[in-house]
Amino acid sequence: MRISGPVPDYLGSSWQARTLFLEDDDGGAPRGRPDVAVLVHQYDAPQRARRCGIAALYLPGFQDSFFHVAQAEAWARYDVPLIGLEFRRSGRALRSEASRDDVRDLRVRNEEITRAVSYIKHDLGASRVILIGHSTGGLQAALWASENPGAAAVLILNSPWLEHNGPEYEKTALTEAINYLGKVTPRAVISTLNPSYARSLHASFGGEWQFNTAHKQVDNLKVYAGFWRTVRRAHAEIAAGKVHVNEPLLVAHSDRSGDFKNPSAAELKNSDCVLNVEDMKRLAPRLSPTAQLLEISGGLHDLALSPRPARDFYTRDTIEWALGNL
Repeated sequence: MRISGPVPDYLGSSWQARTLFLEDDDGGAPRGRPDVAVLVHQYDAPQRARRCGIAALYLPGFQDSFFHVAQAEAWARYDVPLIGLEFRRSGRALRSEASRDDVRDLRVRNEEITRAVSYIKHDLGASRVILIGHSTGGLQAALWASENPGAAAVLILNSPWLEHNGPEYEKTALTEAINYLGKVTPRAVISTLNPSYARSLHASFGGEWQFNTAHKQVDNLKVYAGFWRTVRRAHAEIAAGKVHVNEPLLVAHSDRSGDFKNPSAAELKNSDCVLNVEDMKRLAPRLSPTAQLLEISGGLHDLALSPRPARDFYTRDTIEWALGNL
């Protein structure tokens, strides 16, 4: 496995990043610059992983990045290191702006998840991995776990993207049209991502969090037909019961959805303004008949970034659930 040595990361003096050099390609890699992924963790992660035998791996969402220092501090109280994975063509792993989130087959990212889990077990020394996936990262986690049974010990899906949040015609006729368009013209721009939610999180716009806006942007961002096609095909697999998670599974979600097109200031502070929480509750049993649901009152789309006390409830309950199910 080709992996770089550690370099300092912007999250702070105790944080480092390592680059994974990847081989697989779905056609979206930047020309002449093969894909990479990036692992982010604290310098003492190997000592803690060997001591407790456990590590947690965090998979971010679409057009997202790992900056969850507060979550790492919470896991550290149980001596568990939290490792962030930046997927190819996103966040710290972006090698060309032209390829940002140009993903044409979600399963191409199975390579970096597998490599990250291998690194955690063989380099950090953890025998058990807790896999945490947020939004698209939750969808990725479910697909990967279904095809790699036993590789992770437990799964936590934080507001997973299991279904499109939109009117019925977008789920049917439009999906069929883009299924064709995404195959023949994967870089066709079909939409842009509403920046309201991302902006509401950042301190520059009144939010609680500081993050690198080159990694998690706060402007309108392009959605490509190829990406939409592969996501909707994965959604169809889940709806048909073809994605099976054998490990203990927790699906965490807010108690309400906000208006994802034009959210109010209040909705941006106490609801999921990206996805429909009813889809998560409906589809969780398709992933596993023993899936457990965790509802967080006043939770945001990324429950780990919710205002207190919602964030504290999410953090405490997910950590205790994971450790109790190992």
